[in-house]
Amino acid sequence: MLPLSWIRRYRIRTYLANATWVMPVSALVIALALVRTTVRIDEIFQWRSSFDAASVQAMLVALASALLTFIVFVCSSLLVAVQLASAQLTPRIIGLVFRDFGTRFSLAVFCFTFAYCLGLAVRLVDWVPFVSVQIAAFSCIFSVAIFFYLIDHLGRSLRPVGALARVARIGEQVISQVYPRRLSDAWTAQTPERDSAAVQQELDRLVDRASAVVVTGSRDGTIMAFDTKGLVALAVRHDCVIELANQAGDFVSCDEALFRIYGAKTPPAIEELRGMIAIGRERTYEQDPSYAFRIIVDMASKALSPAINDPTTAVLAMDQIHRLLRSVGVRRLDEGVTRDATGRIRFVYWTRDWADFVSLAVTEIRHFGSDSIQVMRRLRALLDDLIAALPTARTELLRKELASLSRSLDRKFADPEDRALADEGDLQGVGGNRAPRRSGGAGAPAVPADRTAAPQEQGIRAGQPAESQ
Repeated sequence: MLPLSWIRRYRIRTYLANATWVMPVSALVIALALVRTTVRIDEIFQWRSSFDAASVQAMLVALASALLTFIVFVCSSLLVAVQLASAQLTPRIIGLVFRDFGTRFSLAVFCFTFAYCLGLAVRLVDWVPFVSVQIAAFSCIFSVAIFFYLIDHLGRSLRPVGALARVARIGEQVISQVYPRRLSDAWTAQTPERDSAAVQQELDRLVDRASAVVVTGSRDGTIMAFDTKGLVALAVRHDCVIELANQAGDFVSCDEALFRIYGAKTPPAIEELRGMIAIGRERTYEQDPSYAFRIIVDMASKALSPAINDPTTAVLAMDQIHRLLRSVGVRRLDEGVTRDATGRIRFVYWTRDWADFVSLAVTEIRHFGSDSIQVMRRLRALLDDLIAALPTARTELLRKELASLSRSLDRKFADPEDRALADEGDLQGVGGNRAPRRSGGAGAPAVPADRTAAPQEQGIRAGQPAESQ
């Protein structure tokens, strides 16, 4: 049997991670298999209960009916809750709810208990298997406990602060995976430190851009992920350099360039290349650190809309944006080049630079929340803290954003008292003292000792000068 290709493994893994029905249906199958096993064990060891078989059978049928009603009620409530949450926060949160392990596990327990009770009821004739009945009884009790857990779990996860914290937690994990090196980390001898200009010069020596072979896509959609190791191995095998023309999260049409191949005497097969990139209907967190920013900013923007007018939720969103920007700000963002074992560049792809993250995190919130004193105070506290905490190479853009914030205040607040109030930083928005200008603190990312020596990384794309990134 031939091994599955990367794209097939990715699709299977993604489908199983997002499909709500897999765990409940698996629980049904397990329950039907288990009830046959336990009844058989009771028969072998003659473990019988003294209860009347007809009474136990009636009770099991009633429990199975109640569990079926239970499942329908939970599913209906879940759909209503998700619709309300998506309308209040953002539709992009729906995927998080349905791929949540706690929700799927709870439904699996309900389905298991329903199938076990029903399967045991049809097997009762003139005697009652002791162990099987005990399992059915305790499964029902456990299902009731799980129901209360599910209510509490959904209530916590669908509240704005719970949803925002979960998105930020996922985003922080993706940031650490995509950008593993901190600015203060020393590179090994095999990967000497290079800035964007040096890498660009190396690419210029390696590739002849006029002779690039362009590979287009076969379908429209959003780039979800790509197989970095597979593409490097493919480039080594054909002795070439492969460039991914777009980045994770970009929408591409079927006639748009996906890859550019440089220096290959015999270019890789088109279908082999297309099998190393996943294109789907919507963005995913995998290999796309900015998607977490996008979701949180969407929540803040909706909260600031005239229809909702909830600046406190926007402040909660900015708390998580603050957390993510501190994480990104101390990491090397020049991860757009992958080399083979000899150190030669083999695969080049887009990466987002510091300007991309800052613009995404701040611009829309400043625009939509410019007439809210609470939002302006929290935004200033965010920028002040990042300027004090991050390396000097990262603060120039933050100072520009601070200047833009001051100009927005001048336009929106004609009253001097309101203007002065909005121009103070406040980590609580309104209600706290003036925000301290912190340079660190508990849980803050480590800051390099030499702040002036931090390199300025940018995403690198073959064929484009480093200063234009």
